Amino acid sequence: MKIIRIFFVALLLSGFAVNAQTSAYIKFDKLVHDFGELTAGDRAEVDFKFTNTGDAPLVLSNVRSTCGCTVPTWPHEPILPGKSASIMVKYDSNRIGQINKQITVESNATNGPLYLKITGNIKKKPEEVMPFQNYDNNGSPFVQ
Repeated sequence: MKIIRIFFVALLLSGFAVNAQTSAYIKFDKLVHDFGELTAGDRAEVDFKFTNTGDAPLVLSNVRSTCGCTVPTWPHEPILPGKSASIMVKYDSNRIGQINKQITVESNATNGPLYLKITGNIKKKPEEVMPFQNYDNNGSPFVQ
């Protein structure tokens, strides 16, 4: 009978130990960023800020985008509980048309993986117009 009581006490205590495990939890300020209307060549960068709201260090193991035109940069050191950091995403704005890209964030967080998104539209740069100049017979410009 004593062995059965010890078994149940051990089982009960192991249940508490499982519930007491720590884990990381990542919370972003926003998951989607809309660049709006951009002109080709404009700066297209955004910082996705996040906080580790869990009670264990957060480690981002991989952050990847859907294509090479979108480049994420992320912290590789552990983010301690209660601390914040950001993932910087840079888009190549020399591509004309709609932006609709997804960034996958893989980590040890209990709520992962998470997906960030950038949207917008890039317009063509306006054509530069050269001013009209008159030239004389020698090829020298003159003003009328």
